[in-house]
Amino acid sequence: MEQNETNPLTEQQAATPDADPAAASTAEVMPSPEEMLREAERKAQEHYDAWMYAKAEGENIRRRAADDISKAQKFAVERFSGEILAVKDSLEAGLVVKTENIESFKSGMELTLKQLSGVFEKFNISEINPVGEKLDPHKHQAIGMIESDQPANTVVSVMQKGYVLNDRVLRPALVMVAKGKE
Repeated sequence: MEQNETNPLTEQQAATPDADPAAASTAEVMPSPEEMLREAERKAQEHYDAWMYAKAEGENIRRRAADDISKAQKFAVERFSGEILAVKDSLEAGLVVKTENIESFKSGMELTLKQLSGVFEKFNISEINPVGEKLDPHKHQAIGMIESDQPANTVVSVMQKGYVLNDRVLRPALVMVAKGKE
């Protein structure tokens, strides 16, 4: 009899552990609607927070870039200004000196011009002096035509030099061009 009693218990015990994992796995697979709603709300809040953070970060980047651009525009010529001030100082010093002859005055002017040319070279400012070249409306401004043995629209003389900054025209050269032969 003891064996009969133990057998049903063993069968129940054996049946119960198999039934419990199935019940537990069913409960894990199918959460209650309230749990699903809470999980969805939590994820929605996480996504909203991440979106707000990204939006704020984008706004901060835009604002910092605008500040950097503003500062760059304000102080873009700071280095150039410092160099050109040295040229101005040289000109003023030359005017203060009492020169007895024109040669010393001319010598001072040449040194100052050399100093200015050095500043231009340092900042990639170059002259446009197109004598003998074909007229280029992007770099030259024709102010008149004259009779010449050169081909038509060739620069014969330069009235005022032009200047280029890093391949961008600051001021076109004012030129006289040859007339076409009739």
